[in-house]
Amino acid sequence: MKRTTVLLLVLFLTLVVTAPCRAVTSPEREQEIRQVVTEFVNSRTAGMGWEVRIRKIGLPSVMKLPVGALEYEVVVPKQWEGWGKVNAAVVARQNERVVLNFPVLIDVEAVADTVMTLRQIDHDTRISADDLVLQKREITFNSHLAVRSVAEVAGKNARSTLRANQPVRSDQIERVPLIKSGQTVTIIGENSVMKITMAGKAHSSGVEGDIIRVLNLTSMKEIPAQVVDSSTVRVAL
Repeated sequence: MKRTTVLLLVLFLTLVVTAPCRAVTSPEREQEIRQVVTEFVNSRTAGMGWEVRIRKIGLPSVMKLPVGALEYEVVVPKQWEGWGKVNAAVVARQNERVVLNFPVLIDVEAVADTVMTLRQIDHDTRISADDLVLQKREITFNSHLAVRSVAEVAGKNARSTLRANQPVRSDQIERVPLIKSGQTVTIIGENSVMKITMAGKAHSSGVEGDIIRVLNLTSMKEIPAQVVDSSTVRVAL
């Protein structure tokens, strides 16, 4: 009986000594992971000219990782620009072997110089530089639409009514058309050997280079034509 007890004790101690040692993540390990995520975000947003601040790095409440040095890889969706909320993953490796793959919530605020309106600008109104001001604003949710230069807006038309003290988005402005729908225009038709002109009427508006619909007043047929200037369109013969 005693011999059996001794053998069981020896076997138990052997298992305890040789079994892989895994521990609940320590505060130091958690800080290590947060630092890795922070460096990843900074690298992804470098060179954008925007200020970014990590609002939150949400880690699982329990993570079991082995002792010793680890290497980490942060994985995010390809379309993530580097700001806003994203569900990411962190892959931990030791000696090139994956020891844990765990989810991480990353929430990043982006702040940049943004064009703001000083007053209400009505639909189809020419916007002047005096109507605008450059301010630092959060653009986390409109980064691809935010306008960052007054020169990009001044001289253009408002496609919709812009309220006062609001950021201007690129989809809210448009270049002032050289030719407007209903306007009488001169149609120039030309090729390598001849050139003719005829009267026409614009059936759509456009800026220089745009293809618009024009009614040929001679044939009474509607044709596509390219805007040349404020009174002229061109067609190929």
